[in-house]
Amino acid sequence: MDLNCDMGELGDAVLEAALMCQIRWANIACGGHAGNAASIERAVRLALAHGVRIGAHPGYPDKENFGRVEMAMTAEELADTVHRQIMRLDATVKRMGGRVAHVKPHGAMYHAAARNEEVARAIGDGVARWNPRAAVIGLAGSPGLDIWRGMGLKPVAEAFADRRYEPDGSLRSRSLPNALITSPQAAASQAVRLAREGKAQTICVHGDTPRAVEILKACREALLYEA
Repeated sequence: MDLNCDMGELGDAVLEAALMCQIRWANIACGGHAGNAASIERAVRLALAHGVRIGAHPGYPDKENFGRVEMAMTAEELADTVHRQIMRLDATVKRMGGRVAHVKPHGAMYHAAARNEEVARAIGDGVARWNPRAAVIGLAGSPGLDIWRGMGLKPVAEAFADRRYEPDGSLRSRSLPNALITSPQAAASQAVRLAREGKAQTICVHGDTPRAVEILKACREALLYEA
């Protein structure tokens, strides 16, 4: 089970280097909710140095709210911003001798795609303009994965070690108490449980979760022991 983390969002090179040592997939913010030329290049350089798979992490173009508030956008506007953000990262990665391997929507865009067919399809359109057979990460068990599969894309089901789940399988809103799991032991236990369930292909820990490096280390060790 591969661990992934969102990168290029924190502005902390030391922390991002520590996070990168623990993961297999890096989702790099590319100018929507976060990220600029310097942060993109730094994250790409770290990923290449550590042999980490590089992915685009497009979000709503709303840095003030860090892409965690859903925006009213037409399907065409949404597809356009997704495509522009991927292409921005892709240009940097190619210049540095790597390749973009997947796409993972961020924040409110990610959650909207999990429940809204129109949003999922618009994201898929934006991705397909870049690569019609690209891998796209979404919430395990969500209808958005089926939408992308039907479009010819390659859906990748994801679960979260550092987030609480609601009974319906959705993630608890960050506006509610106990939405985050900040105990490395509790997160590792959840990661093992999710891996055993077999519904996800990758497990995420957010870089801005408190104790994220410790959480990733604990998850990695637990998953290796489980394997």
